[in-house]
Amino acid sequence: MAGNYVITISRQHGSCGNAIGKLTAERLGIPFYDYKLIRMKLFNAASKVYTGKLLPPDSDEFTSDLNLFTFQAEIIKELAGNESCVIVGRCADYLLRDRPNVLRVFIHAPLEDRIKQQMYVLPQKTEAEVRRHVLTTDKKRADYYKRYTGSHWMSAEHFDISIDSSRHPGEEAVDIIVSSLDVMFKINALEK
Repeated sequence: MAGNYVITISRQHGSCGNAIGKLTAERLGIPFYDYKLIRMKLFNAASKVYTGKLLPPDSDEFTSDLNLFTFQAEIIKELAGNESCVIVGRCADYLLRDRPNVLRVFIHAPLEDRIKQQMYVLPQKTEAEVRRHVLTTDKKRADYYKRYTGSHWMSAEHFDISIDSSRHPGEEAVDIIVSSLDVMFKINALEK
């Protein structure tokens, strides 16, 4: 197999998709990128072109959400072109849809399981507050995806595999992802 492979992970809030992405990257020995690391790359790239002058919001040069998304999309495509990696969120499944050797994964779990998981992360919150937080975060993700892709975030056609993390937690989910690389692309990633 020539070239890089990329694993994109979209996930419902509280399904442990970010953790599964990190575990996958660790097992494969490849970089992991989530919104924090992509933002850092975005900031580093922007700081190279920043002139120091303040632009008024009505300026054509003022940074819009669409400009930020477009710049972020360029960074994601550049990462995918330069190295094998795991990318969580940021519409990466959509942005890399025409690229070969991209495994597009969706991590989900029943709402009650996601609430239970988030209760550990947010112990100061009531169950009702955590429920609202989980549902609000998923709505924001769906709205973001729709805004920038015109598509529905959880539509099955965007993904090669879908994993219920309540049935296949942590390392089990990683096993499914890694074995899918070999099945779908004849990539034995562990031998690289």
